[in-house]
Amino acid sequence: MKAEKFIGYQKLLSSITVECQKIDDIGNVASYIPELHHIDPNKLGVHLTTIDNQNFSFGDSTEKFSIQSISKVLALALAIELEGDNLWNRVGVEPSGTAFNSLVQLEYENGIPRNPLINAGALVICDILISHLKKPKYDFLEFTRNISENPNLNYNSKIAESEKLAGFRNASLINLMRSYGNINNDINIVLDFYFNLCSIEMSCQELAHEFLFLASDGINPVTNQRIVSSRRSKRINAIMLMCGFYDEAGEFSFKVGLPGKSGVGGGIIAIYPGNYSIAVWSPKLNKKGNSYKGMKVLESFTTKTRSSIF
Repeated sequence: MKAEKFIGYQKLLSSITVECQKIDDIGNVASYIPELHHIDPNKLGVHLTTIDNQNFSFGDSTEKFSIQSISKVLALALAIELEGDNLWNRVGVEPSGTAFNSLVQLEYENGIPRNPLINAGALVICDILISHLKKPKYDFLEFTRNISENPNLNYNSKIAESEKLAGFRNASLINLMRSYGNINNDINIVLDFYFNLCSIEMSCQELAHEFLFLASDGINPVTNQRIVSSRRSKRINAIMLMCGFYDEAGEFSFKVGLPGKSGVGGGIIAIYPGNYSIAVWSPKLNKKGNSYKGMKVLESFTTKTRSSIF
């Protein structure tokens, strides 16, 4: 990849972010997880990392935040490596079309979640990881640290506890799946792992580096370490494209045109295969649970750079 291809990215990111800062943000910070409600709603950061390790950023790009559901992609990557294709007997790959914590759809489909990125699907992935890992929380954290050689990544115990205290719907989902035989381990252990997984904190800079392997055929191009196979990297990107934004995945594909994943902490990661990963953080969410300004930034950036996969 030639460096000339990215000339002007810094100036463009800066101008887009400044434009979006002026937009009247109609979203709201996630309040159903009490600890997230304390976040400054006016934060806005963005960081882009290319596969030849060029970096461009603006705003609050080095401030850590809870990545929430974005961590589900990392859990999926590890689970696929450990479980192989047997994983797809327990969770599907279809867009949900309903809320990310829907009980109705899960019961209708006999306890098999539509995909690994909604809450029920992520709980199944956590159950699979617990079956494979000796020390699940420690081992998963080490996996995330090893991907980008970043020893500073960690859980936020306050956020994990806050999620636990408000996690009644997740408890309902996992109990329903257990009744259909799709959860094998102790429910409380799976839930604890899930809440901690969602509490992991990263900055936009760290998040972009963490996900660079999905822009580079499953290999971290900085360390040359293979994280997942080429085939599985392709499949993870496909799932993010179809399912990464709850029941707004079609809207994100239509306007941004990249595989990506959002989290209710206000973060978004997006992947341009063969080129870059880009992370955006803006805490206010739209009605579908995705960062309002984050989506605006990415829509403007891919439009002006013509970097959609379509």
